[in-house]
Amino acid sequence: MRHLLNPLDLTVEEIDDLLALAGDIEKDPSRYAHVCDGKKLATCFYEPSTRTRLSFESAMLSLGGSVLGFASADSSSAAKGESIADTIRIISCYADICAMRHPKEGSALVAALNSQIPVINAGDGGHQHPTQTLTDLLTIHSLKGRLGNLTIGLCGDLKFGRTVHSLINALVRYPDVKFILISPPELKVPEYIRQDVLQANNVEFKELGNLDEALPELDILYMTRVQRERFFNEEDYIRLKDCYILTPKKMKLAKEDMFILHPLPRVNEISVEVDKDPRAAYFKQAQYGVYVRMALIMRLLEVGTPC
Repeated sequence: MRHLLNPLDLTVEEIDDLLALAGDIEKDPSRYAHVCDGKKLATCFYEPSTRTRLSFESAMLSLGGSVLGFASADSSSAAKGESIADTIRIISCYADICAMRHPKEGSALVAALNSQIPVINAGDGGHQHPTQTLTDLLTIHSLKGRLGNLTIGLCGDLKFGRTVHSLINALVRYPDVKFILISPPELKVPEYIRQDVLQANNVEFKELGNLDEALPELDILYMTRVQRERFFNEEDYIRLKDCYILTPKKMKLAKEDMFILHPLPRVNEISVEVDKDPRAAYFKQAQYGVYVRMALIMRLLEVGTPC
């Protein structure tokens, strides 16, 4: 039995295999419509989610399985004080696989240590979000045809953004990837990412405060929102929330084949007018999330590819 808590739980070869399977699912979803007949996915979401929870549920239903779970801590026994360890022991009696989101870092690890079924980390605080990373990798590969030899711009909340941390961890294993980290000083990437991931792997990167300066260099721009729920001080959130807003005017500075990604939800960091730009790939990215989660569920449940 395997869990997915961190993108590094998968080798590069395993990621490539998952992306290939997801690509095959995209071409012919009906071929996979019954591979998980009789299997159950539990979605245990202790904090709000739209895309991640629904994409997991869509993925399992598309494979022929069924779904049970809860969408907030208030609607579970966590509201009565039940521990994660006890919850996952109970869930293990009801389901074959579990996707869990929790606001506390390390919560998915606690669940995995006490689970009798595979646990997928669907986001633990500001720590990791591996299935979003797989979604991002599939999107980048589909759009650019490769995962190496790219300049990736990460813009916005790089301090609390778990999607950013997971994506950096994954992409440093591919050749000739360069990062441009665009954020205000208060939201810079954490020191452990800078030292233990980027510098430790001799990955080229630079930190900028100006989005306009970075745009002409980028192959991929990964926008993020400033996350109100990660701030202890409302004044700091209000001061920083509008630091970077991508507009059609700014897009004139970018390459014709630069694509924009965003893990969503968007607040106002990407103008709605940018949605019309053919380089806007964030809604397509959400669709890729279903395919890659279908592939992951199959691999963790050790379900074979249909003939």
